[in-house]
Amino acid sequence: MPDLLSHALLAYSLAMVASWRYEWITQPYVTVAMAGAFIPDMAKAELVLSSARIEQLLGVPFDWFGLHTTGAVICSVLIGVLLVHAKERKQVFFLLSLGASSHLIADAFLLKPTGVSYPLLWPLTRIYPPTPGLYLSTDVGPAIVLGTIALLVYGVTRYQGEPYES
Repeated sequence: MPDLLSHALLAYSLAMVASWRYEWITQPYVTVAMAGAFIPDMAKAELVLSSARIEQLLGVPFDWFGLHTTGAVICSVLIGVLLVHAKERKQVFFLLSLGASSHLIADAFLLKPTGVSYPLLWPLTRIYPPTPGLYLSTDVGPAIVLGTIALLVYGVTRYQGEPYES
């Protein structure tokens, strides 16, 4: 749970800071960025229906983890873009991409026993970049730090005046 909360807080902070510069980033668009941060974790469907079970049903190799890569994230973002009105597609693409890429980059810093991260840029490359191993996904520390940052960003935004109108 701290992992998902951390990703939401990171996306919120990034989108709010961007709203200081770009007036078109309103409150609903900040929510879009936060939703984008959840895209890579669609791979957690493994908890409900195992990859082995899907593989058995389909008769072909299958792994949910493929959804946690850059290639799958790009496809998911493009599907999300198609779900909105044509006038809003550029904004939604930018903010879904912001949230999803912040998630992928944050996960690249996770502590792994092998010392390498996951294939972050798959399908472009199968390279497993080294990870600094700063934290575990179950650590509460990153959620506390990102929660503090989100509160500061919220406070600064309120102090500057309401940048968006619903």
